[in-house]
Amino acid sequence: MVNGSVMSRKDMREPDRFQVVANQAANWVAARKKQVALIGGAVVAVVLAVAVVATVQATRSEAAGMAISALLETAAAPVMAKAPEGGPPKNFPSEEAKEKAVVAEADSVLAEHGASRASLALLIRADALYALKDLDAAAAGYEAFLRTASKDDSLRFGALEGLGLVAEARGDLVGAAKAYERMAQDAPGFADRADLERARVLAAAGNIDGARQLLVKFGEAHKDSTLAGLAAQQLADLGAK
Repeated sequence: MVNGSVMSRKDMREPDRFQVVANQAANWVAARKKQVALIGGAVVAVVLAVAVVATVQATRSEAAGMAISALLETAAAPVMAKAPEGGPPKNFPSEEAKEKAVVAEADSVLAEHGASRASLALLIRADALYALKDLDAAAAGYEAFLRTASKDDSLRFGALEGLGLVAEARGDLVGAAKAYERMAQDAPGFADRADLERARVLAAAGNIDGARQLLVKFGEAHKDSTLAGLAAQQLADLGAK
């Protein structure tokens, strides 16, 4: 699942720096969890792991890494009407203000360092655009990340899922089902989650048989999945044929 191999000995010798980056990545994942509605604690743990490692790896290019680290801090900043004395250095009066700040900062990072060295900025920016309901720009951003990031990048699933969410927000359930099918193919480590989401939108679109077929085969297709119980419940909710 993790992009690259493992953390280097140099990373291990820099616990303070790692802790800062890990906290920022964890906060970003927590914010993204609300948006994406991640299913299951095990999935959240995997997302956190890949986010932390991807971010640590990004910081190996000092200038770009510092910029990404700052961008993560902005993306994870709290929203509060009035920050208390001694509160977090970054905070925003509204979600809209924060997401607009994220987009602006991501644009600066990409302009200065380029997408190839700061590809994570593309994903963070697309998430912010989705939150702002700028769906066309969000979709373009997710596709840009998929074009730029390496084929084995651990966070590709986030952009693929983002495309599904954009299609759902547009009311295009058929397009959303196709997006989740693509996610299952291109991010096989998350194929179980993709099949659950695909079954859900197929059912919402009235294709009950298609949804049922996916769920009936779920256990065989994903033998070690921690989401098997959710698949069974989803199948039960569709009712017996």
